[in-house]
Amino acid sequence: MESDRGSHPAPAADGRVTTTGTTQEAGALDVHRPMLLGLAYRMLGSLHDAEDVLQDAYLRWLGVDRAAVAEPRRYLSRVVTRLAIDRLRARQATRETYVGPWLPEPVPTAPSPFGPPEHAELRDSLSLALLHLLERLTPPERAVYVLRTAFDLPYAQVGEILDRSAADCRQLHHRAAARVADERRRFAADPGEQRRLLDAFLAAARDGDLARLTDLVATDVTLWADGGGRARAARNPVRGADRVARFCAGVLGPRRPTQRAVPVEFNGRPGYVVHWPGRRYALTVSAAGGRITGLYVVANPEKLTRLAG
Repeated sequence: MESDRGSHPAPAADGRVTTTGTTQEAGALDVHRPMLLGLAYRMLGSLHDAEDVLQDAYLRWLGVDRAAVAEPRRYLSRVVTRLAIDRLRARQATRETYVGPWLPEPVPTAPSPFGPPEHAELRDSLSLALLHLLERLTPPERAVYVLRTAFDLPYAQVGEILDRSAADCRQLHHRAAARVADERRRFAADPGEQRRLLDAFLAAARDGDLARLTDLVATDVTLWADGGGRARAARNPVRGADRVARFCAGVLGPRRPTQRAVPVEFNGRPGYVVHWPGRRYALTVSAAGGRITGLYVVANPEKLTRLAG
């Protein structure tokens, strides 16, 4: 590096490093940015945190001996993954004080800041349903699961990223996959079917049609609402067809005439941004077998700053 090594590159609004003297290096990093951002976001469920991780990774890149790095993409994947694991571990304590259920930050994906989905698993691994499910895993399990399932990396390369043996990573992936397998079957519907069910559910809720609502959801459906203590939302998951139908009819029904629902794609899946005077929330669903199996409502305003509508 030249004499600018001691400078302090400042991030632009989108997280890129733009300090004078480092433009060429930052430009090289931009080639890998969509993949790295997608990796960090899948690890953390927060685009804000993912951009912070990328900024830290970029600063490390600017100080590394470039001659010692044979493959920048692999090197940066390793740095980003480890920084994300550190952040996951650090936030476990703060998560205990979070008010109500925690859901990932919705990210608009039409177009996607993570680059085009090259295969179905890459797209599906962005869904709120799966990211919410991955919160049950330990940080190493989550890292192996994301690297192996979403990015299809061989176990040897995953082990290199995590400083573990390939056999150890294979066992971690097996354990993680087993923990999410049953639940993943509950959101197997394709985006077209998901859109149809979501539209029908929203229409029935606005009409206050409890019978239709109950028919659209699975018997063991669950609704999670994330207000984070900053917006009105159910403090506990709402479970069961009857309770979910009544809850949604009460929130969205004919007594709420001022609401406005705007269709938006986020996290690779269809959703809505629903507006009331002075507040809004993002809504999406998971579905399987022709029924809605889960509803995800993000009302925390800090998580909605990127959604248009």
